[in-house]
Amino acid sequence: MSPRTGARRRLGSIRLSLILLALVPSVTLAAMWGVTTTQIFSEGLRLREQTGLSRSTGAMGTEATLALQQERSLSAAWMASPHGSRAALDRQRGRTDVAVAKLVRRSQDFKNAPARIGDRMYSVIASVGSLEYYRGQVDHPTDITAQQALDQYTSIIGDQIHAFQELSQVDDGDLTSQAGPLITVGNAAELVAQEDAQLALAWPSGKLDEQSWQQFAQRVDVRRWVFQSQVLNSLHGTVKDQVERVLQSQDWKTLETVEDQIVAARTAHGRVARTVDLPDAHARWNTALGRISDQYTNLIQQQTTQLLDRSADKAHSLLIKAAALSAGGLVALLVCVVMSWRITRSLSRRLRGLRMATLSLAEERLPDVVARLNRGEKVDVESATPPLDYGEDELGQVAKAFNTAQRTAVYTAVELADTRRGFQKVILGIARQSQNLVNLQLSKLDALEREHQDPGILKGLYELDSTASQLRRYEENLVIISGEQPRRSWTEPVALIDILRSAVGEVAQYQRVDVHTDDEVYLSPPAVADVIHLLAELIDNATTYSPAPSPVGVRAAMVAKGLAVEIEDRGLGLAEEDYAAFNAQLAVAPQFDVVALADDLRLGMFVIARLATRHGIAVTLRSSPYGGTTAIVLIPHDVVVRGTPDSPATDGEVAVPAGVVAAKGSADDAVPERRPHERAEEAPPSARARTTGSAAPHSGPAQDADRRGGLAPLPRRVPQTSLATELREETAPSEADDKDATDLADFTAERAASSLAGFQRGTLRARDDEEMSYDHGGEEPSYDHGEDPAPTQPADRSWTPPADRS
Repeated sequence: MSPRTGARRRLGSIRLSLILLALVPSVTLAAMWGVTTTQIFSEGLRLREQTGLSRSTGAMGTEATLALQQERSLSAAWMASPHGSRAALDRQRGRTDVAVAKLVRRSQDFKNAPARIGDRMYSVIASVGSLEYYRGQVDHPTDITAQQALDQYTSIIGDQIHAFQELSQVDDGDLTSQAGPLITVGNAAELVAQEDAQLALAWPSGKLDEQSWQQFAQRVDVRRWVFQSQVLNSLHGTVKDQVERVLQSQDWKTLETVEDQIVAARTAHGRVARTVDLPDAHARWNTALGRISDQYTNLIQQQTTQLLDRSADKAHSLLIKAAALSAGGLVALLVCVVMSWRITRSLSRRLRGLRMATLSLAEERLPDVVARLNRGEKVDVESATPPLDYGEDELGQVAKAFNTAQRTAVYTAVELADTRRGFQKVILGIARQSQNLVNLQLSKLDALEREHQDPGILKGLYELDSTASQLRRYEENLVIISGEQPRRSWTEPVALIDILRSAVGEVAQYQRVDVHTDDEVYLSPPAVADVIHLLAELIDNATTYSPAPSPVGVRAAMVAKGLAVEIEDRGLGLAEEDYAAFNAQLAVAPQFDVVALADDLRLGMFVIARLATRHGIAVTLRSSPYGGTTAIVLIPHDVVVRGTPDSPATDGEVAVPAGVVAAKGSADDAVPERRPHERAEEAPPSARARTTGSAAPHSGPAQDADRRGGLAPLPRRVPQTSLATELREETAPSEADDKDATDLADFTAERAASSLAGFQRGTLRARDDEEMSYDHGGEEPSYDHGEDPAPTQPADRSWTPPADRS
């Protein structure tokens, strides 16, 4: 048992703790503080907090507002004439960034502010966050117009003015009334700044369109009304005198004169113009506005500081008064705070410990248990779920319930893992038994293929042989899903072309597959079986999900990162999201999940992902130019063997379809010499497959025809004709073995397949030689074997035996 957690400083129960937290402050405040004392003290504290917030953010906000107004005007001038110097704009942006940064750093002060103030200030912070985007539009306008960019600056400034107006609404009515005229002056100054920005956008062209002129005229009327009706009537004392001096200055009169000229310029020659020509007053306007801006900026900052000082003094006086009336209540409050703090700390520490324990289970222990179960380790439920001791109170009962929950979770995970392992073993056992039956069936088919030479019977036997080979691959899928490996193995590298042809041979519609490769490379023995299986699954998908007449291309070539095999069909293809989903599944090794497999029975993708992950192979699906799907298999360099291996692979057999020959070199390279005393049977017509190689030259039968007076004998069976050199057996069977039809130990389906391929090539050569002799005036060839030869195909076609059965 672990030591009791949080045993010290613990009260009787959570309920008692909550009662104490509520009762002690209430009784203390009710006894020591009266209604008047509480009201005065609360008012003083609130006023002090509001004053402090206004002092920390008000001045900074004013600085940011003025900086943004200047940046807005300079941005308008730059957008109107982007080929001039922008040094002034860059300097102003730097000043604006400094002012905004000061304001943003005080955002922590908004947490304790009233909701109305906090919402406004957070809105300001959010609006200045979009400043960089609009600066980018000023520099390189792509999404918005110049006027829209200025409107966004105006919106940001408006948010700040509204926020500062909320800051001025304090609990003291006198202070609020004193702040009203100051806010009005700021609004009027903003109208002047808007006029300047609009003119800065129009000065380079010297014209205002009708809409811009109307906006300018409206701002002029509103600003003059604000100053005459609101600002002057609400100000008193020295502030009013300062504002009147500004309004009566020569610079202010210059501004009004330019405004009047622009407003009157729309009616020229007794008619209303659609485009207003601006007067030549750019320099006068900027000079006068610069002086006026300095004056009202100093005025606003000075009055803001004085107002904050008065607010702080009043808050201080209220606090002193409240402290004098509630000295005893302050002591009781301190006691209450200490007790509340201790109780809260105790509860927080225990709850925090329980939370950490819960997170430890969810993020560490349960994932570790699941990982160990996936690795096949045994997990003890008791040791994996150490109990937590949090006492006997309500929190302790919660901990006990948590202990029960975690034990149940771990026990369920262990039980599910055991069930899954048992299910895998059952599937593996069934698959192994089915493999034995399939192998026995293939052996019997080999015997039948040796005994029978009738083309019709052989056609049916080879169809059964191909179906059995596919069934064997499906049984291997179950073995791979169960986490095991197929039994086929090699000890020597195997040629790429043989692997490709063997994979094609395991597909039902192998006659539709074109194989092409120009590189003479080999694959390392441990990867041969898995690569054959992986490619067979992809080729099978390509033939299954594409129309029957269309070919399926298989191309292989060395690339920078390894060996690339491309399988392309001409089916309907998939949507892009489906390709992305399949590629995500193929990128990781999937776990055995019965529910997932039941939801989506794409077992081929499951097998491909496991095989690819085992050897670091990357499989990618994408759309084909033909409208179908292209599967790209990238085999890493670790698996690829360059050059020719010293000895052939003998531990496993890669059965190569006779119709699929290497694309590199002539077909003679892939056909071994015939041995004496061997016969060949004709392959079924349904076993044809396309190939990128060429047919073997007509050599042997033609020579025999010359020696026998123009008649060519029937070709003999040539075992292992279609196999690569590395996969042929080292010793040839004896004549006695060939004659003994009951001895099947040394006779395989591959030999039968090779014999059929040799029979076909011999028949073609004999037919061509006889036709050649007939064309030169000879007699029509005849056969004395007592039966008609089977139909043959052109020289560029070859019969393809069924898949390998190792």
